Amino acid sequence: MSAVTRPDARRLAESFDPARLDAAFYENPYPIYSALREHSPVHRCPDGTWFLTRYRDLDQIYRDRTHFSSDKQAAFAPKFGADSPLFEHHTTSLVFRDAPYHTRVRRQIVGALTPHVLMAMEPGVGALVDHLHDELEQRGQFDLIEHFAAAIPIEVIGNLLQVPRAERAPLRGWSLAILGALEPVVSVDQRIAGDRAVSDFCAYLRGLIEARRRHPLGDDDLLTRLAGDTQLTEVELLHNCIFLLNAGHETTTNLIGNALQLLLGAPEALERLRADPRCIDGTIEECLRLESPNQLGNRLVLEPVRLGATELVPGDYLTLCIGAANRDPQEFIDPDRFDALRKPNRHLAFAAGAHACAGMSVARLEARIAILKTVQRFPDLHLTGGAVRGGRARFRGFKSLPAACR
Repeated sequence: MSAVTRPDARRLAESFDPARLDAAFYENPYPIYSALREHSPVHRCPDGTWFLTRYRDLDQIYRDRTHFSSDKQAAFAPKFGADSPLFEHHTTSLVFRDAPYHTRVRRQIVGALTPHVLMAMEPGVGALVDHLHDELEQRGQFDLIEHFAAAIPIEVIGNLLQVPRAERAPLRGWSLAILGALEPVVSVDQRIAGDRAVSDFCAYLRGLIEARRRHPLGDDDLLTRLAGDTQLTEVELLHNCIFLLNAGHETTTNLIGNALQLLLGAPEALERLRADPRCIDGTIEECLRLESPNQLGNRLVLEPVRLGATELVPGDYLTLCIGAANRDPQEFIDPDRFDALRKPNRHLAFAAGAHACAGMSVARLEARIAILKTVQRFPDLHLTGGAVRGGRARFRGFKSLPAACR
């Protein structure tokens, strides 16, 4: 979708309905997000919910735990069915819960991802990327998602939770089915597939957790820490382990895939990175801003609050559009331009405040190693056409990104 005229922009904004998205939106939602920011930044949707696109509003909401809640029981009961595996999972995961539960579980996760642990992960991630590069070189032509980006987080999170390598094959399919049910509109088939994935995932994890309790691996092992938390029920433990595997998988796959696609379309930034690897951190942050892997979040209004000229009341349900906020010209100069040297770059790709992504350090580590090694290893790397977007509103990435290295 190309840039739109001002009258068309107003029409797009006023008629926007996240429950009725077309193929053009999934390919490029940013013209619509721009129209919403200008003409309807606190947009009332046909179903009575609100869709928010301004940076300042999202930043305020993420940092305010008095007026806004992350709890999703009221929203997910009619969507999934209150007795469904999907409902149990998504209302037990810490990301959709408030304090004190969220604080306690998050503390265990962040406490296991110390700088020492992250430093110890680097050689393994580097070796994995090198191995995948060897395979890409042998292929000559390949899919940067299937053959590269999707393979990295599965291995990294699998290693973090000490999932036996021979048992990792189903993890990607389970993750995609469970996270796919978070889209604004979910079909019956998607709900069935998501419920089945939750049930199968729980059945697998019960055995893994029991084995870890019999043979704990020490305080640096994340699963040992969680399994030893006596305040967590068995259901809470299972679903937060699923959350960790899911959260570390699709968004990081999308981060790596999106970043490579952006760089291969930005020759100056690509050559700067090759010439000066110190640019990698700024490059990652700009990729996170420009093509945020996680595009949407949600909050429930707990107490009356005003956003600009709009009064929100308890019970109002908000969709926070990260993808729009991260291109808000009130926060970012020339926001649609790729600028690896952009400073400051206070993007919201990992949210903010108490619910900022607990695994952001791991995602940044994987992306930094994967992207820098790739652009250095393959000077002739190029896209060959036929890329296929993921077709998701909440998680933005590619199903397929064909490329070649010669």
